[in-house]
Amino acid sequence: MEPAKSLETALVRNLGQLTFTEKQNRSARPPRGSGVSAPKHSAAANPRRAPSQLRNLEDVARLIQQRPCRNIIVVAGAGISTASGIPDFRTPESGLYANLQKYNIPYPEAIFDIDYFTCDPQPFFSLAKELYPGCYRPNYVHYFVRMLHEKGLLLRMYTQNIDGLERISGIPEEKLVEAHGTFSSASCHLCYTKFPVTEAKKLILSNKVPRCKNCQGTVKPDVVFFGEDLPKKFFLHTKDFPKADLLIIMGTSLQIEPFASIVNTVKATVPRLLLNRDPIGPFQKIPLKRTDFMELGDLVDGVKMFARHLGWHEEIEDLIRRHECVVKPKSANPGKERTKSTSRPAAVQRRKKTAPEDSSSSDSDTESTSSSGLS
Repeated sequence: MEPAKSLETALVRNLGQLTFTEKQNRSARPPRGSGVSAPKHSAAANPRRAPSQLRNLEDVARLIQQRPCRNIIVVAGAGISTASGIPDFRTPESGLYANLQKYNIPYPEAIFDIDYFTCDPQPFFSLAKELYPGCYRPNYVHYFVRMLHEKGLLLRMYTQNIDGLERISGIPEEKLVEAHGTFSSASCHLCYTKFPVTEAKKLILSNKVPRCKNCQGTVKPDVVFFGEDLPKKFFLHTKDFPKADLLIIMGTSLQIEPFASIVNTVKATVPRLLLNRDPIGPFQKIPLKRTDFMELGDLVDGVKMFARHLGWHEEIEDLIRRHECVVKPKSANPGKERTKSTSRPAAVQRRKKTAPEDSSSSDSDTESTSSSGLS
């Protein structure tokens, strides 16, 4: 009888999560004579139940304040760094891809294409001099994520960015997955032998091409190009996302696979918040899932509004003042020197230039060996 009882309990739980009608959703009480009693507690107060329809940022903030959400994952793209003065990649006219004429490349993405780099590394090295960490400072959005960590709520931050501002803001390395690589290390793009990152930067800034001491191949920062494997740490998503109880997506176009698909791998009942300029991915569907909410417009303004609903705004402002006084801008982010290794990274997923049509199924994040790129 126990299995039958378990199935009955699961069925009742699933039925309890169904939405009746729009009119009934607006009503605090069920219709008279329906035989359905009003719940004693709100769904948000019970972390094991799906939240009710998310109507605004206050509803999302309440999920955090009432502590049902304690394992928050942040997914971020280039849009979180535009307030720091770094252009994103795809905005017409102002984006990086729209301003690469001086590098004389056949198409914008070629500057991050591993095959093109093999033939002519100079365009990327010219751009790298502008992208190396140290010239820019984190902004309010980075410190908001740092505050999630300080509150013990950040399970992990998955970032597409290579600017290093997440690290500079004080988010611990173990809480970061830099899915598209980093300037904090360097290696040969042919045999993968590690190369001293400070020496590589010095050569690149001097308009010289760093060469591998093992095979004489061209050395580059460990930024993931189109056609290269993603870092092994990216595979943490297979363990992290099933644990998440809130997903925050910000400053991204979700154009690059396989990164774009991981937002669909949280459990179906997990609330997802989009803070962005435009609707993207699953947030383009109308109507939205009742567990999805998006706040569109200027990202910093949206994050500040969210922080105020949480009661964190003053804490974040104080954190920024204290951290920016202590940490002075550096000319480089040398990171840690790594021991030499000639083995190919274990990761097999590669970044694709165009994301497929969004799917809410977790199957959309299966391993891929297609070529890839930056977002």
